Amino acid sequence: MSGVRFQESEEVDFVIVGSGAAGGVVAKELAVEGFSVLVLEQGPRIAPNQFKHDEFDTFYQGWLSNTAELQPQTFREGPDADPIQANAVGYHRLVGGGSVMFSANYWRFKPLDFMEKSIVGSVSGTGLDDWPITYDELEPYYTKAEWDLGISGEPGPFGPPRSRPYPVPPLPVKSSGVVFERGARALGLNPQVAPMCVISEPYKGRSACQHCGYCAGFGCEHQAKSSTLFTTIPEAEATGRCEIRSESYVRKVEIDDWGRATGVIYYDAHRVESLQRAKAWCCAPTAPRLLAYSSCRRAISSPRASPTPAA
Repeated sequence: MSGVRFQESEEVDFVIVGSGAAGGVVAKELAVEGFSVLVLEQGPRIAPNQFKHDEFDTFYQGWLSNTAELQPQTFREGPDADPIQANAVGYHRLVGGGSVMFSANYWRFKPLDFMEKSIVGSVSGTGLDDWPITYDELEPYYTKAEWDLGISGEPGPFGPPRSRPYPVPPLPVKSSGVVFERGARALGLNPQVAPMCVISEPYKGRSACQHCGYCAGFGCEHQAKSSTLFTTIPEAEATGRCEIRSESYVRKVEIDDWGRATGVIYYDAHRVESLQRAKAWCCAPTAPRLLAYSSCRRAISSPRASPTPAA
């Protein structure tokens, strides 16, 4: 972990909101290219030995995820309906974000997925359209991501074209998978081991999967799941140009009179509001509400105490 710490009065090149699958990757790419990068993450940084296989705490008590108590949310069933309090949008709150807790399935789209309208035609009532890019244009980036992160898998006859094989072999098929495979072959089908964002053998200093079975919804104490917490974020920090500032909840992007972002306003771990200046910013999470709050042109000049932030 890098010891770099930017001052709030210091203008960094980029400030990134969120450290998950998008933010953690962008941070590494920018830092490696020589830019100063500050990543603001609303959740804590969890060490590998702090992850646990507690299903009740994880799924029902909101450990490492947003809750109605932390971030009250309301929604309406219609434009004239009264607001209802509910945890309508759930996500994980920690360095690495959802990449730490997701199920780790890691498929590529196929060429036909980029041109469905050309194949099936228009679908009434939808906005179905072809992608503005093709699979061939995206393929080098699929490959780069697989090798940067560490994806286990094996090319098969029905997979899309590849410029390189997977960096590590596929994970072994477990008992239920063996039964499924036999049944599929008996029907004349060709099953294939799914690619996973989990390494099957040591890779870039990380240990291989120990087959505990706790992938979906849980962090990996062995660092075998290739989340940004264990892959791109350490690489970004190792450059000495990236700081991960955890427990920092961004509430607004500060905009000047020209409509350009000059920094972000956030609450720190002590609920003190601060302004971090930056030349540019990247919003990594799904945050339409943050964008809606960011039209005000009034900048703050000094930190001040604040209430508990809302979602």
